[in-house]
Amino acid sequence: MSNTTMKNTAMKILILAEHDGKQLSPAVYQAVTAAQFWNAPVEVLIAGSNTSALAAQATTITGVGRVIHTDAAHLTHQLAEDVANIIVQIAGEYQVILAAHSSFSRNILPRVAALLDVAMISDVLEIKADHTYVRSVYAGNIHTTIQSMDALQILTVHSSNFTAARNADANAEIVSIEAPEPFANTRWVSETRSLSNRPALGSAKVVISGGRSLGSAERFEELLSPLASKLGAALGATRAAVDAGFAPNDIQVGQTGVVVAPDLYIAVGVSGAVQHTYGMKDSKVVVAINQDPDAPIFQVADYGLVADLFEAIPELTNAI
Repeated sequence: MSNTTMKNTAMKILILAEHDGKQLSPAVYQAVTAAQFWNAPVEVLIAGSNTSALAAQATTITGVGRVIHTDAAHLTHQLAEDVANIIVQIAGEYQVILAAHSSFSRNILPRVAALLDVAMISDVLEIKADHTYVRSVYAGNIHTTIQSMDALQILTVHSSNFTAARNADANAEIVSIEAPEPFANTRWVSETRSLSNRPALGSAKVVISGGRSLGSAERFEELLSPLASKLGAALGATRAAVDAGFAPNDIQVGQTGVVVAPDLYIAVGVSGAVQHTYGMKDSKVVVAINQDPDAPIFQVADYGLVADLFEAIPELTNAI
């Protein structure tokens, strides 16, 4: 694998910022903390349409020295091809390009790495000297230490392993750049969103997740929603529950879904498959409710209740 030729020998870090068009993802703040390891200027890329307010928001993050802002109509939905072309256009100014590990960054940064002919290092748990990183494999059961010799390091970081950077008075410079022409072979068709007044799953302080044992989409909503409302919690689901059609894909917790680290995680009818526990093992307190006393979820739970969830959940909800 050939090293990318750098135009600027001064060390600089670029963070790809995830956002919904209105707010920056909380994980951006954790990515900024991760970037402090290199003790070098940190810049944040905001790409989208009508995102001036987001660029201003990014200037208030402690540790950010400059915000790169590119605004174009075709970036409304931030297709991987278009955002990757923006990054490739400016990559020569940086020695490290990183983002929080999420479906957003997993969609974009591997394409950037391929276009620049460098390694893509995903879901980094710890950053060490000499371009060395600790990351997990086999759903978190094994930690590996790897080193990249590429001149340009491209990586995603496991956001829950890093504290969030604080806000400060706006002092970072905003630099606007032109976006390349839209990628011609890909277009946005449509999307389906689950609208809810509940907290966002990735940043919620309390998460209640249901498994396939709930039996149906109706029972999933009927049992878990009242408890979530009383606790101000976000709803999550296992991959098995999502595959069975009990819950939408965007609330799947796990290795191939959303990784969460709330203060309280309540697993209801969740068996504890490694694919799921990978996505919630960093929770501060885990409570498991399952009728099977031998369910693997009890091995990662701080508190466990062996009970029929169809009786325990209504009782718990009524007691709050």
